[in-house]
Amino acid sequence: MKKYNHFWILTTILLVSCQTPQKENYRWLKKSLDAASIQLKIAGEKLEGTGMFPRSIHQVCDTMFISRQLERDPSIFKDSIESESTPELAGQTLLCPASDWTSGFFPGSLWYAYEMTRKDSLKKFAIYYTNLLNPVRYIKNTHDIGFMVNCSYGNALRLTPNDTIKEIIKETADNLCGRFNDTIGCIRSWDFGDWNYPVIIDNIMNLDLLFKAYNLTANNRYNEVAIKHAKTTMKNHFRPDYTCYHVVSYNNDGTVEYKRTHQGKHDESSWARGQAWAVYGYTSCFRETKDSIFLNHAEHIANMIIRRVKTEDLIPLWDYNAIQSPETPRDASAAAVTASALIELSTLTQNNKYFTYAETILKNLSSDAYFAKIGDNQNFILMHSTGSVPNGFEIDAPLNYADYYYLEALKRYMDVKQIKYFDL
Repeated sequence: MKKYNHFWILTTILLVSCQTPQKENYRWLKKSLDAASIQLKIAGEKLEGTGMFPRSIHQVCDTMFISRQLERDPSIFKDSIESESTPELAGQTLLCPASDWTSGFFPGSLWYAYEMTRKDSLKKFAIYYTNLLNPVRYIKNTHDIGFMVNCSYGNALRLTPNDTIKEIIKETADNLCGRFNDTIGCIRSWDFGDWNYPVIIDNIMNLDLLFKAYNLTANNRYNEVAIKHAKTTMKNHFRPDYTCYHVVSYNNDGTVEYKRTHQGKHDESSWARGQAWAVYGYTSCFRETKDSIFLNHAEHIANMIIRRVKTEDLIPLWDYNAIQSPETPRDASAAAVTASALIELSTLTQNNKYFTYAETILKNLSSDAYFAKIGDNQNFILMHSTGSVPNGFEIDAPLNYADYYYLEALKRYMDVKQIKYFDL
């Protein structure tokens, strides 16, 4: 009789255990947040008092490598090389001033890391490095003011709101609107080069600053400029397969002068980060406007990315048309931007395939293949990003914006999963 009872007790336990959902393992997430927090804190301490921000790592340009990647003779692209790093600087941190387009990403990363972990040391540095960007409010010669301000002051506004931040967002949004041309219907990107009126796909990311200014002030001009820019870009930047050009230059009457892919393999190739900017930007446009034209466009781009990225770990090559070679660099920054965008897109569409795809990217970026060891990588979080192959700049290197969008994606992931750092 005892054996009989023991048999049924054991059977019942086994049946119950089989029916009880297994708790998901988030060790990878806890490990990543802890390591990222340490890397950011060390970087903040090292640069305190310099007035500078970490951007990447100095590299010496290898023109023959670029030649192989572009499948072009070096004489054709030699004038486009931008890297000024010397062998003496190689491996050291590449710093940038507040006026650099990437300056807002480091304070933004600190804000996200603080928001998730609530570590006061991160908040202290987030405030310190954000305040260093105060002079940016007077800059009018760049469209990248959105990156610089929205990623830093924009996150500060969510976490430590005050009237000074609101005023900075309004001033910089006004400066961005000052670069809008009503006839062309776009915000001008660059003030250099032989283009008449260049607009780059990256500019779609700066519209969040205008939407934020609209939400703060109810001034519809911010909304009008953002929406018009997004619709003009949708009309002219994209090919029938929803890949996009990097640059579209306009004539003064609003007609297209020409289309190019400045940082990609060639003009008709699909530069990986450009595709990531596109899906992120149009997802944001739908979030702010609720106009289904933007949601449909974001989904088309997302589906294209899922089809086109052929790497096993979903971290794309630097260009979708890049040669399949062991030396061809990946772009972790494009992967991080895509992951962040697709997590948000999944919440707007209730389509779980976007979340699943983004989750795979995040877990792979959090692996030893891409996530740097504490103390290595000049204290950047991620390895193996690519800035611009044609310019010989930041190739297979850490990038501050890869870290920023990786942390943003982690935050969005935790929000969807409804998990907190202290529960991990």
